[in-house]
Amino acid sequence: MDPAQLEFRDAVKRYPGADRNAVDHLSVTVPAGEICVLVGPSGCGKSTALRMVNRMIDITEGDILLGDQSVRRRDPTQLRREIGYVIQQIGLFPHQSIADNIATVPKLLGWERDRVRARVDELLDLVGLDLALRDRYPGQLSGGQRQRVGVARALAADPPLMLMDEPFGAIDPINRLRLQDEFLRLQSEIRKTVVFVTHDIDEAIKMGDRVAILREGGVLAQYGTPEEVLTRPADEFVARFVGSDRALKRLALSRLRDLELTAADGAPNGKLRLPADMSVRDGLSAMLAADGAPALVVDEDRELGIVSVQAIAGLLAEETGA
Repeated sequence: MDPAQLEFRDAVKRYPGADRNAVDHLSVTVPAGEICVLVGPSGCGKSTALRMVNRMIDITEGDILLGDQSVRRRDPTQLRREIGYVIQQIGLFPHQSIADNIATVPKLLGWERDRVRARVDELLDLVGLDLALRDRYPGQLSGGQRQRVGVARALAADPPLMLMDEPFGAIDPINRLRLQDEFLRLQSEIRKTVVFVTHDIDEAIKMGDRVAILREGGVLAQYGTPEEVLTRPADEFVARFVGSDRALKRLALSRLRDLELTAADGAPNGKLRLPADMSVRDGLSAMLAADGAPALVVDEDRELGIVSVQAIAGLLAEETGA
């Protein structure tokens, strides 16, 4: 299916007996094929807003439109079969093989056996898992592998929308970064509409085409691109939440290839080599780990030029006015 636009239209969730809304008149439009990250402190209603989309939590007032259809007018079971859903706990069926876990929704939709098998193999390859894992069980896989299976299961019926509720939150930091990178690679190929929940502003900045920052009570504080949120925080709450190091966070939005590099003529072969598509922030970290040595930026085998810690420091000084 083609990705679908998602619109929260003055959506409200209020629980009986509560003195305030859990989600308070949320209005946000997520363009088709983009990742929108909902981020904010604990209790701000971000997971509640996510679960209102597939009606795991009912909407009190307002509406949510998937494409041009109200989710309130859809049969909940059918709606959920058309929306991919990935959660932190993954939720694989432990008594079923990996192939059967991925095939859950296609089987419910009545797909033929050969079509199901082909789709399972296609998805295992797409998420970077060996086809030999198809007959294993979740308990025989690592946490990172199980999370990849969870993503594959969510994509199985080719949904127009994916909901991801802190999908990498239970993974160790190294594998979490790998899974983030793998999902962004995957998204560049499949271009799904994605709503992604996290409490980590760094993850939000990295993953989102758009970021919605919520404050307590489910109130939208700011909605915009990562660049807009970092450079023009809407108020003091957003500025504090994003952090005083937001100029440094902006380095995660740029690639080394985007910098003005000095000529690589005569650069020694032993110099630190960094890929051109690495973020400037990661490049800075790599150079600092190498005692501040400059690095040769390469695009496959082509040498683009030299970047130094001093050059990045100068860029930061320009942006902060220091």
